Amino acid sequence: MKNIRNFCIIAHIDHGKSTLADRLLQKTNTISERQAQAQLLDDMDIERERGITIKSHAIQMEYHFEGEDYVLNLIDTPGHVDFSYEVSRSIAACEGALLIVDATQGIQAQTISNLYLALENDLTIIPILNKMDLPSADPEDVSDQIIDLIDCEYEDIIPASGKTGLGVSQILESIIKNCPAPTGDPSAPLQAMVFDSVYNSFRGIIGYVRIFNGSLKKRDLIKFVNTDNEYIADEIGVLKLNQEPRDTLSAGDVGYIISGIKVAKELKVGDTITLADDPCEAVKGFEDVKPMVFAGVYPVENDDYEDLRDAMEKLQLNDASLTFEPETSAALGFGFRCGFLGMLHMEIIQERLEREFNMTVITTVPNVSYIAHTRRDGEFMVRNPSEFPDPSLLEYVEEPFISAQIITKSEFIGSIMTLCIEKRGMLQSQNYLTTDRVEIIFHMPLGEIVFDFYDRLKTVSKGYASFDYHPIGYQRSQLVKLDILLNGDNVDALSALIHRDNAYNLGKKICTKLRELIPRQQFDIAIQSAIGAKIISRETVKALRKDVTAKCYGGDISRKRKLLEKQKKGKKRMRQVGNVEIPQAAFMAVLKLD
Repeated sequence: MKNIRNFCIIAHIDHGKSTLADRLLQKTNTISERQAQAQLLDDMDIERERGITIKSHAIQMEYHFEGEDYVLNLIDTPGHVDFSYEVSRSIAACEGALLIVDATQGIQAQTISNLYLALENDLTIIPILNKMDLPSADPEDVSDQIIDLIDCEYEDIIPASGKTGLGVSQILESIIKNCPAPTGDPSAPLQAMVFDSVYNSFRGIIGYVRIFNGSLKKRDLIKFVNTDNEYIADEIGVLKLNQEPRDTLSAGDVGYIISGIKVAKELKVGDTITLADDPCEAVKGFEDVKPMVFAGVYPVENDDYEDLRDAMEKLQLNDASLTFEPETSAALGFGFRCGFLGMLHMEIIQERLEREFNMTVITTVPNVSYIAHTRRDGEFMVRNPSEFPDPSLLEYVEEPFISAQIITKSEFIGSIMTLCIEKRGMLQSQNYLTTDRVEIIFHMPLGEIVFDFYDRLKTVSKGYASFDYHPIGYQRSQLVKLDILLNGDNVDALSALIHRDNAYNLGKKICTKLRELIPRQQFDIAIQSAIGAKIISRETVKALRKDVTAKCYGGDISRKRKLLEKQKKGKKRMRQVGNVEIPQAAFMAVLKLD
């Protein structure tokens, strides 16, 4: 055990952690020159296209140092705030972390938030200054920021470059010297934690585990503590570039386990595995996921509902932060109410459903969960606008607030303050980290940042602001339910819960947008937005008219009147039986309104 090191990589987006991971794999000869490619551990198409890491990836390396052989288990983690749950799971399986900071950009918000996660779990931090080969690198200034943040010595910071391979040997040496070896008792009862899982259509569900105590042998009868199910470990092994079977995994090891589980609910990420005949207690300190954004996901064809359920369950295995429950909508039929960690997470899930499972889905307007206090039923959670109680019974509503931490250059403070105040934010503090870098902390409603806050923040700061947030509880708020009516019928999929001050503007924008997108019919279509029984704006999609008076030339005007009246009755009758189809583009356009 003394020659095992388990470590993860934490950094902000685009600070070069995937490239540095590639260099580590090459240096330890884990991959051959033929297998080498950029972003090797990012095995999803979306990850490679967007250049972001979505999943944490585990891989084992072997390294010979000072006459001894060491086993290094690396877990590469995502850097975006929406995937911080992946980071928390990886951190729970490690003893050390490489903190990578871009020498050109300095410390960013997500770096700080992931670092705090690592420090809470008592991980040893190894600071690395990446991208030293760039002419715009500012090592002195950024090193000072790192020293202020983690209170290390100047000599502890390793200068490196993922592109040129500078500093890779030093990093491996530092991991071996500074990272503690795993502690655990190989003779104690088996105690292992599932930190990730993937679905394989031939082998069933594969769980990735970190063994804390005891040892696991092939064909052992194992038990999952939370679900209380028992299985035989058909195959166990370690995670090299491909899975390599082994006969035994012992304390300190990171590996995989295949036990023929076919049902998604039977394997929970964060569960503890033990031996059926010699059980142990569950691993502590593993947190449950807290979804931030809720949206309805519906199949385009109602017949695909069961296929969508299967796709969601398989996706949930691979991404434990996705939560979903069935719901119905008058406009869209059967679907699911899904909980996501943020807007990027929602976008990625939608794209993965389309690519990996060929499921085309419609997503409704995203919203967050509120607490409604009513006179009759007391308080309850509202996750969907359709659950919002009648205004006559409502006493007050509480909405979730977050503490937002923004780190930016001092020249953009004005425009960022304006944006945050427009989103109902309240300034808490403003600290200068260096002469031209400022940390601003705002308390603001989560519902306001769900839509386009991150994009707009990047725009007003020319890409220089980094953003991170954490929930701070619920506060009272003036919220109303905004309904969209087509010909007097409520379209529940377009309803939204919104602050009273913003309701009029949003209602007007949605009506205007829908007027452009809904195809014209043989009758007038009234598009209205309403709060309760009060209509606040209206647009009309004009009917397609046929010139019925064309054949009526000459003669008295009353003959033309008669024909027009006849046409008017036909339109009225048509309106009673005709139904308005809403194109999918309309649902997408409402999401993109600023």
